[in-house]
Amino acid sequence: MSAVLCFVAGGAASAPAPQLTRPLDGDFILHDFHFASGETLPEVRMHYTFFGRPHKDSSGRVDNAVLVLHGTGGSGRSLVNDRFSGVLFQKGQLLDADKYFIVLPDSIGHGNSSKPSDGLHAHFPQYAYADMVAAEYALIKGLGVEHLRLIMGTSMGCMHAFMWGEAYPDFMDALMPLACLPVQIAGRNRLWRDLLIDAIRNDPQWMNGDYSSEPASALRTAAGLLLIAGSAPIQMQLSLPTSAGADEFVQKYMSRQLEDLDANDLLYAVSASRDYDPSSGLEKIKAPLLLINSGDDFVNPPELGIAEREIKRVPNGRFVLLPASDQTHGHGTHTWAVVWQNYLAQLLQASAAGTAKTPAAK
Repeated sequence: MSAVLCFVAGGAASAPAPQLTRPLDGDFILHDFHFASGETLPEVRMHYTFFGRPHKDSSGRVDNAVLVLHGTGGSGRSLVNDRFSGVLFQKGQLLDADKYFIVLPDSIGHGNSSKPSDGLHAHFPQYAYADMVAAEYALIKGLGVEHLRLIMGTSMGCMHAFMWGEAYPDFMDALMPLACLPVQIAGRNRLWRDLLIDAIRNDPQWMNGDYSSEPASALRTAAGLLLIAGSAPIQMQLSLPTSAGADEFVQKYMSRQLEDLDANDLLYAVSASRDYDPSSGLEKIKAPLLLINSGDDFVNPPELGIAEREIKRVPNGRFVLLPASDQTHGHGTHTWAVVWQNYLAQLLQASAAGTAKTPAAK
């Protein structure tokens, strides 16, 4: 989750970041796109935001491309902020936009890429994560990139990163998934998604997706579930220490979310995770991979011990659990780069040197 869930990570406002090189935007059309469901579209638009320019080595291959994948409900632009791009893409920083060609796609169903609300509504193909990753790959290839220096992914993008590592194991030097687990979505994580989906589908105003006005009751329920899923207990207690403050926050939050949410887009985006399960192919991942979760993540609760167990099957994999503190922000910690950038530095150094293992947490 990105656009909605990052909003709830309260706390003190960060200091203004130095001026960042302005990002640019582009569109790439995928023709005759075939979905895993058997459905097709004559055109799928893949919108993307990018920083920097591609650099080619002596053989003519782009050698500085970085792919950054957003979360459910987000877009490439949702990661252009002081917390993420402002920390990583500045001059002299780890992913200096003067040195790297950084591509942030809007996945299918999100942002300015093709999505149900463009006009097809519930007649839009029932896309799944496999379709989204295939489209991301086609976009990168279409931009003339044959190899990636790094893939980073937040939340849904974290899950996509595992799928990239399995589907295209020789395509990247390193992988850094943030805020997910490399197993099928089950337990409480599946339950809150089911509740959100059911709220939309069972609202009489949804009208099987052919509504003329948004089903407000369903969206209010959905927005509430997103709020809880993205909650950060310590941050929310610090920023909302009184009942009156919490009540006011909920009202403002709902007002903002109901202005922006589209029921079909949200339904499709949450439903797309239905067949995610990279667990059977973790041994296929060749590139050094560093998975980072936080101790206050409602979506991926650390007490399950899943990440520690499964990461052992990734040949060059490591897992870091950031302890819950007043520096973490629940599930949205994935966007607060200042909290985990030291681990990114270690991964970049290790993968550049061609070492066999990703660095252990320090």
